[in-house]
Amino acid sequence: MNQRVLDNRYELQELIGGGGMADVYKARDVLLDRTVAVKILHEQFKRDTEFIQKFHREAQAAAKLSHPNIVNIYDVGVMGDDHYIVMEYVPGSTLKDQIKQEGHLSVADALHVARDIASALAHAHANNLVHCDIKPHNILMMPDGSAKVADFGIARAVTESTMTYTGNVVGSVHYFSPEQAKGTMITPRSDVYALGVVMYEMLTGQLPFTGETPVSIAMKHLQEQPRSVRQLEPSIPPVVEAIVARAMQKDANMRPSSSELVQDISQAQQMLGGFNAGAGAVDPYATQVLPRMQEPVRPVRQERYREPDYEEDGDEEKSIFKSKKFIAGLVMVLLMGFFVGAFMSFGKFWSTAEVEVPDVTGKQMTLAKQILEDKRLRVKVDEEFSADVPAGMVISQNPEAGAKVKEERLVTIKVSKGGENIEMPDVRGLKKADAIAKIEKMGLKVGRVSERTSDEEEAGTVIASDPRAGTRVTKGETVDLVISKGKKAKKSSGVPDVTGLPLESAQKALTSAGFKVGSVERKASKQAAGTVISQSPGGGAEALEGESIHLVVAEAGKVEDEDKGSKNKKKDSGKQETAAPKPDEAAKSR
Repeated sequence: MNQRVLDNRYELQELIGGGGMADVYKARDVLLDRTVAVKILHEQFKRDTEFIQKFHREAQAAAKLSHPNIVNIYDVGVMGDDHYIVMEYVPGSTLKDQIKQEGHLSVADALHVARDIASALAHAHANNLVHCDIKPHNILMMPDGSAKVADFGIARAVTESTMTYTGNVVGSVHYFSPEQAKGTMITPRSDVYALGVVMYEMLTGQLPFTGETPVSIAMKHLQEQPRSVRQLEPSIPPVVEAIVARAMQKDANMRPSSSELVQDISQAQQMLGGFNAGAGAVDPYATQVLPRMQEPVRPVRQERYREPDYEEDGDEEKSIFKSKKFIAGLVMVLLMGFFVGAFMSFGKFWSTAEVEVPDVTGKQMTLAKQILEDKRLRVKVDEEFSADVPAGMVISQNPEAGAKVKEERLVTIKVSKGGENIEMPDVRGLKKADAIAKIEKMGLKVGRVSERTSDEEEAGTVIASDPRAGTRVTKGETVDLVISKGKKAKKSSGVPDVTGLPLESAQKALTSAGFKVGSVERKASKQAAGTVISQSPGGGAEALEGESIHLVVAEAGKVEDEDKGSKNKKKDSGKQETAAPKPDEAAKSR
C-alpha cells in the first residue's frame, strides 16, 4: 500500500482487518515509537454529521476506560475526510477464530474467557458506557489465554445514530438482545444477553438461533427459547447451564448485571474446583445451583383424568358432555374466545383514544416496530420473499397508513426475506419463446436479448444465458439471452484464375480469396511438373465463399514418355506402307 501518515504521527503500515464500520491498519506511532492499531471509518459514515459527533463523543468516553480486559484507546482524530481512532495493537486471533479452530472450548476455558469479558463489561457499565455489539469477532485473544474486548464506544455511537446503514442492521443479529431486535431501549443488560450468546457458542460450538434471513433470526430472539447447552453437550455442568440461561433471559430485568455475572462465574469456578485456564475436565456431576438463581418454573402437575360419574336412569346413562351445564359453559368459552380475538385485532373496546396508523412501508423492521409501538399499537411480523424489496424492509402493512384505529390495535407488517434463491434453468437449445416462458415461470425476468451466428444451433434457438445454467440466482433477477441467427451467410465472388501457377501458390491464392482447395488430380502435360493445368470452377466463375475448387496438376516425368510413344507410332505406320503389295504383283497372283 502507499505509505500514509495521519496527522504527521501515525504511519500506516498494512491493512490487517475490516468490518461493517471501518478498516483497521497496523501502524507506527512515530512520536512514541510504538506499534498501534488505527481504525478508519468507512465512507458512508463520513457524510453523517450526527453520527460523526456521536462517534467522537463515545470514542472519547471509551478512551477514559482503563482495564486489563479492554483494548485501550489512545487517540481519536480527523484528517481531511478520514475520521480515525488509535488503539492498542493486540497481535493474535479473535475468539471467533479460536471457536472455528477448536469446534468449542472446554468448560474451564469458556468460563475463563467469559469472566474476562464480564469484568470488562462491568467496568464499562460502571462508567455509563454500553458496548452494543458483543460478539466473538470483537474479542481478541492474548497468548496467555486471557481476552480483551475491542470496539467499545464505536458500536454505541452507531446504534444511537441509526438502526440501519445501507439496509443492514447494525451489529450481528446472531448476538442481538431481544430489545435490540425489537428496536427499543438498549441497556447494560443488553450486553449481558450478548455475552450469554457468546458463552453458548463457546460451550457448544453452535449459535442458539439461526435462520435464512436476519429478520427470521431476530424474531427467534424475541419469541423462541433455545435448546439448553446441556442438550447439546451433556458434559456441561448444570451450574454453567444455569448461568447461560439466566444471561439469555428474554426479559432484561431477569438477567444479572455484568458485575453479578462476574460473581456467578467466579462461584461456578470455585464449585467446579481447582479452576485454571489450562485445567482438564471439570466435574460433570456438579449439580449445585447459584444461590441467587431461581429454579426454572415447572409446570403444575395436574390430576389424572377420572371417568365422570353417571346417574342411572333406567337402562340409559347420561354423559356429562350432553348436560346443559356443559353446553352452556362451552358457549361461554366460545363467546369469550370471540371477544378476546376481537380485542386482539381491534384494540381496547373500553378505550376512546384513537391513533392514526403511521406509514412504515420501506422501513427496516426494527425501526418500523418501534414507530408503531410508540403510537401504542401492537405489531405482528409476517415474512415473505420479495425480489424488489431488500431483506429486512417492510413491504406492506395492514391497516394501511393513515387509518384511524383504537390504541392497542394489531398492525401486521409484511417484511421482505429478500429474493428466493433458485437454480438457473438450462434453456440452451430451446426456442426463444419457450426459453422466455420457462424463465418467467421460474420467477425470473428476461433482460437483454442479443443475436449471433452459430454453426451448431439453428436460427431462433438459445445459444447461451447470463447467468449460466446451474448457478444460484434470486427470484426476480434479470436473465440475458443470446439467440442464434443461424449459420453465417456465404457471399459469392469470382474464383481467381490459378492455372499456370505452382500448386502451393495456387492453394494460397484460393484460400486467401475465401475458397477451399478440393481434390488435386495429377495428369501428364507438356507444362512444368507441379503447375496447375486446369481448375473447376474455372477462373472468373462465380462461387460461394468457402466452396471447394478442384485442381488438375502436371505430373513429373509424363511429358517424355508421351513423346516416345508418338515416335514409335510413326515408325510402325512407315513399315506397314513398305510391306504393302504392288498392283502388278497383286494382279499376277490373281
